[in-house]
Amino acid sequence: MKTSLAKLLAIVTVALVSLAAGMLFSRQQHPSAPPGIPAVEGEAAALNGLLSLSLPDASGHMNALEQWRGRTLVINFWATWCPPCRKEMPAFSRLQEQYRNRNVQFLGIAVDTPENVQDFAAKTPVSYPLLVGGNEILSRARDLGNLKMGLPFTLIIDAQGRIHARKLGGIGEAELEDLLRQTPGTAAAAGGQAER
Repeated sequence: MKTSLAKLLAIVTVALVSLAAGMLFSRQQHPSAPPGIPAVEGEAAALNGLLSLSLPDASGHMNALEQWRGRTLVINFWATWCPPCRKEMPAFSRLQEQYRNRNVQFLGIAVDTPENVQDFAAKTPVSYPLLVGGNEILSRARDLGNLKMGLPFTLIIDAQGRIHARKLGGIGEAELEDLLRQTPGTAAAAGGQAER
């Protein structure tokens, strides 16, 4: 009886040590990934690729995402036909206004047509740019952690160009604001001073 208990304790100890070593090794392989947000293979290159794009707004005016580098970016992949996407947009709009002067920029990238986005924006104006990525933008979202390719999908990218958080599905205003407060480079995270 004592022998089997000792063997069981030895097995549990080895398992716990192995688990801790695996977590430490994983953390060393992806040191920029915040706790609880696993990095995706090739994430840095995929993010660079996304931020190097120029996308049209609903009226066809091209917008280089590069213009917002150095700010905390909240990039929301959405579609006009997606009820959870539309539901979270008023909160995004309020937070954009609240954080406008705190080094934060919200962007909506639509997996949709320019016509649909233009009709939506006419009926439901928001305080941040709505860009059109079409169906092709979903592969970029997949490369950034949206493995299910669902909508809405939101990324928070810190001012140094690292993914701070990602969320598949709707995100509540309080949760999003909490994540913004924790993001390095926002004025809220920097004690009221925006890092540049």
